[in-house]
Amino acid sequence: MRDHDLNTLEWPKILERLAAFTAFPWSAEKARALRPSTDPAEVQARLAETEEARRLLALEPGLDLGGIRDLRPLLTAARHGASLPPGDLLAVRDTLRAARRIRRLLLRRAEGLPHLASHAGRMQEFPDLEAEIERCLDEAGEVKDEASPILRTLRAEIRRLTHEIQARLQSYLTDPRYAPYLQEPLITMRGGRFVIPVRAEHKGKIPGLVHDSSASGATLFIEPLPVVEMGNRLRALQAQEEKEVARILASLSAAIGAQAEGIRLTLEALADLDLALAKARYAIAIQAERPEIVPWPEEPPEQRTASPLWLRQARHPLLDPQRVVPIDVTPDPSTFMLILTGPNTGGKTVTLKTVGLLALMAQSGLHIPAAEGSRLPVFDGIYADIGDEQSIEQNLSTFSAHLLNILSFLESATARSLVLLDELGAGTDPMEGAALARAILEHFHARRTTTLVATHFPELKLWAQTTPGAINASMEFDPETLAPTYRLRIGLPGRSNAFLIARRLGIPEDLIARAQQYVSPQALRLEALLAEAERLREEAARAHREAEQARAAARALEEEWRARLARIEAERERMLQEAQAQIAALLQEAREEIERIRRQLRAVHQAEVEAARRRLEALQAHIRETLARAAPPVEAPTEPAFAVGDRVWVRPLQMEGEILSLEGEEADVQVGRWRLRMALADLERRERPRPAPSPPAPTAVVRPPQVPLDLDLRGMRVEEALPVLEKFLDEAFLAGMPFVRIIHGKGTGALRRAVRERLKTHPHVERMEPTPDDGATVVRFAR
Repeated sequence: MRDHDLNTLEWPKILERLAAFTAFPWSAEKARALRPSTDPAEVQARLAETEEARRLLALEPGLDLGGIRDLRPLLTAARHGASLPPGDLLAVRDTLRAARRIRRLLLRRAEGLPHLASHAGRMQEFPDLEAEIERCLDEAGEVKDEASPILRTLRAEIRRLTHEIQARLQSYLTDPRYAPYLQEPLITMRGGRFVIPVRAEHKGKIPGLVHDSSASGATLFIEPLPVVEMGNRLRALQAQEEKEVARILASLSAAIGAQAEGIRLTLEALADLDLALAKARYAIAIQAERPEIVPWPEEPPEQRTASPLWLRQARHPLLDPQRVVPIDVTPDPSTFMLILTGPNTGGKTVTLKTVGLLALMAQSGLHIPAAEGSRLPVFDGIYADIGDEQSIEQNLSTFSAHLLNILSFLESATARSLVLLDELGAGTDPMEGAALARAILEHFHARRTTTLVATHFPELKLWAQTTPGAINASMEFDPETLAPTYRLRIGLPGRSNAFLIARRLGIPEDLIARAQQYVSPQALRLEALLAEAERLREEAARAHREAEQARAAARALEEEWRARLARIEAERERMLQEAQAQIAALLQEAREEIERIRRQLRAVHQAEVEAARRRLEALQAHIRETLARAAPPVEAPTEPAFAVGDRVWVRPLQMEGEILSLEGEEADVQVGRWRLRMALADLERRERPRPAPSPPAPTAVVRPPQVPLDLDLRGMRVEEALPVLEKFLDEAFLAGMPFVRIIHGKGTGALRRAVRERLKTHPHVERMEPTPDDGATVVRFAR
């Protein structure tokens, strides 16, 4: 890119605004030296780097390179053996510390920010140098006592000797003999020596060296003789201290000089990173977007399906973004030449500069002030002939200067160049200027050069209308306000509007009519056609806007309903998931409760069965004793002995059972759920009929039915459950069961309360006990 064209398009002003966002001088220099690239790969890399920088600023809002200093002069001095002052040494430490922090930050985010991380790869860390400067200097730039053992010893001796001198001088101030001779009781310093103020008229009263006097001469500052020798030793120690401090500073400076090249490379990487961040901040400030960089089409323009230059809502980057009117440079795919006409101060020149500057910005890695989706190719050259090129020094007129400038790139422009021509052919005879302008346009047309031209020649309007690849465009003019609107209209040439303006300004109608007689009929017809075309265009534009609004409303309504359906579906899915989760939780809770109840029941059943067995055995023994005392001797039966498997009648229990085993005069009998040890005398085999014994009273013995241990009332209403409970209690009591369990569940508690209220008053119930989970009640019968 030529400097002349960059200056014509005001590129240096863009760079100055970019430099204002940098953090230190080296990056500002790089910003001012920034030039567009003609390599598509490099342009894409630059734009991607700016995009990453914007992303980094969003991820790290507090990121700041303000603590970094431009160390190049210091590094040069240190490399040549100069001793750096403490302030410069601290600047080196702070810069190295900031570089280390930035480097590690970028390396942590290297996966998402590869272009920025490449700068971190060029940086080095200097922990030993940082630590040494930190060890030797405090934040105020003073060399610490710990910087060297010699310095520590010297300063300790200086402090001791200083204290001794001050104590000796203090004795003068407090001694009544010397009080009349002192101007005031204080210790001060003159020429680096500790002194006391003595009145001039008493000069000889305190022997010593006079180091200074007051402006009036009334006071002499005297170092008493006994203190002079101590002062000399103090000065000698201070000189040694200064020498040691100088040695330490020189040593630190030499360490920096030894690593100057590595520090310089790190600083340069920081400058490149700072430039990328400045591009990002500038893009945010001007509300810019990353443009799409498209390759140049291989097919000729008439066969293209997309225009490589397509800018929507483009704004001039140097104008106030709140006031500038955006333009749409969106030609059809076959167009590569734009002939722009319209009134002066209507925005033609701003349009040319906007296109040129946005192309320069994109090829420099800057995001452009245009809407998302704008696209640009990479131009191999951007040539501009804009403004007044008149040169008094070279004795050139405006026309000649323009021609010389155009001549400088006439042969350089290619099919991949951008040419911007303002007022082409102006400054000479209109007929000849128009002819020359047309010839220049035909030259660039033959080369297929992307060209934007601002002109007033009507001949160029006609040429654009009839030439493939070229198209007319104009800056809109409001006939009501007689002012330009600065909107670009592609497809229609600009109108003169001279007669309209004259009529609005009050020129007499007869003068306007006479002037129109002097215009050729062809020109009048052309103006009429332009007016009709503009009217039709406005109607089409209005219809298009209405259609777009209707489509937008339909899209908005569709999106609203889609959003509603999405919300409904999301809510349904959420509720379904919640319900499934609740069901799963309830099932899990139920499984855990069932398992817990099973464990409790196993424990309860085992304990209760064992207790019942002991009570039954005790009851059996009691019955046997009672029968033995009350009944007459019974002759031994003559029937055959009992056998395993015999069905027998257990007299004490009045229940039927089955013999499981025999052992002497006893047998193990299965009675219901219980296995009992019974005497054979208490058993009666049921296989053969036996004559009934003579009863002592006319009463019949009825065998009770088999009664289960548990009664489950769950699912019943109170009025249904109580009769079932009564029947079950009677049957269990008659069956001789020691206890039963009533399962009523927990639920609302109504059934549980009703059951327990009935059990409290039942005649067969001795006591009742709730199970641990309170879902059942164990009933023990009175015997």
